[in-house]
Amino acid sequence: MSNTLFALVFALLLVAPLALAGVALINTGLGRSRSAAQALLGSLAIMAVTAIVFALVGAGVAGLPGGPGLSFTAAGKAWNWLGAGPFLLRGLGAAPPRAQLALLFEFPAVAMAGLIAWGSGADRWRLIAGCAAAALLAAFVFPLLAHWIWAGGWLAALGVNFALGKGFLDPGGAATMHVLGGLTALAVVWIVGPRKGKFPKEGLSTAIPGHNAVYVLFGCMLSLVGWLAWNAAGAVIWLRAPLAALPATAINTLLCASGALAATFAVTRIRFGKPDASLCANGWLAGLVASSACAALATTGEALLAGVVAGIVTPLLVELFELALSIDDPSGAVAVHAVAGMWGLVAAGIFAPHAGQLTAQLVGIAALLGVALPLVYFLFALLNLALRFRVEPDGERIGMDLQELGGGAYPEFVVHRDESFR
Repeated sequence: MSNTLFALVFALLLVAPLALAGVALINTGLGRSRSAAQALLGSLAIMAVTAIVFALVGAGVAGLPGGPGLSFTAAGKAWNWLGAGPFLLRGLGAAPPRAQLALLFEFPAVAMAGLIAWGSGADRWRLIAGCAAAALLAAFVFPLLAHWIWAGGWLAALGVNFALGKGFLDPGGAATMHVLGGLTALAVVWIVGPRKGKFPKEGLSTAIPGHNAVYVLFGCMLSLVGWLAWNAAGAVIWLRAPLAALPATAINTLLCASGALAATFAVTRIRFGKPDASLCANGWLAGLVASSACAALATTGEALLAGVVAGIVTPLLVELFELALSIDDPSGAVAVHAVAGMWGLVAAGIFAPHAGQLTAQLVGIAALLGVALPLVYFLFALLNLALRFRVEPDGERIGMDLQELGGGAYPEFVVHRDESFR
């Protein structure tokens, strides 16, 4: 890797955390006003916890591209399951430039997975429990997937071992960040249960709108900047894309998000008579998530199509999960990150010019659903026994800010009373 390319990718990765800031604002705006400070402090704390734990433990489990791994042989094929890198980031300065950039890419990536789940547990998930859950993700679950996909693990080797395209491809972190984060969010929602008053009767749902649409929409704009940087950097690090390919990757990222927003705008206007701001934000974010998988592999027309599909499906799934499955997901993370991420991975398999690539992508998705989801749920269920996830009913009534921080985010304004607690 040339010095110029190294400097460019390094600069892009310094901008990428703006995506984290955007998601944190979206999560905060979609929650209640009396939990806003706790939501943002939790986002910052999760970023800190994941950085520390990943540096101490997770980076060694993930390993570096081309680094050692723990593998076994079956059916004449090598199956690389775990990284065998040094802990505490020992020897980082001596690692090849691409490996150093790969590690820098992974630090905000693991934080993103934690933030996605944090938004789904809004208004009832205790801060200390959220940080502990993020630590588990950073120590083992995320590094496991990162090794399988990015560090030469068995999913990356599907192309070599079974002639399935170039192996499982995830240049922007659609699987390792977004599908993992969305599936983790689903596990959290199952464990903590719905907010009080969300489902007062069988088959019915009470709307609990987000308290600040401005936060949500500004978070969408902020996220775009981070996503453009992340997708471009990922194309160079994981696909070895040349400099000439980066403008197309950035354009595809924008088109994917734009197509998704336009589709969600149309769907909500048709269904409700007027466009819905929070669902349009979900659609925009779903387009960005889908772009994480396919922006570096698709043409402009294909990227636009991928975004339109994500934008149509997302608002319908948000409604389906809530009304039919009684899933109380304030940020819509299961639909926005898990489902849109899987769609992006499928789209990457369809659009990539490699024979067997779609099969490789489907194998990766099966691994996420069959291994990552049960593993996260099992670990979190055990953690919940030792460190209760859900706040006490009285704490939920007065708000997470007063309960956990002793003060509200908006002390000069009246916080609306929740009728369900009367």
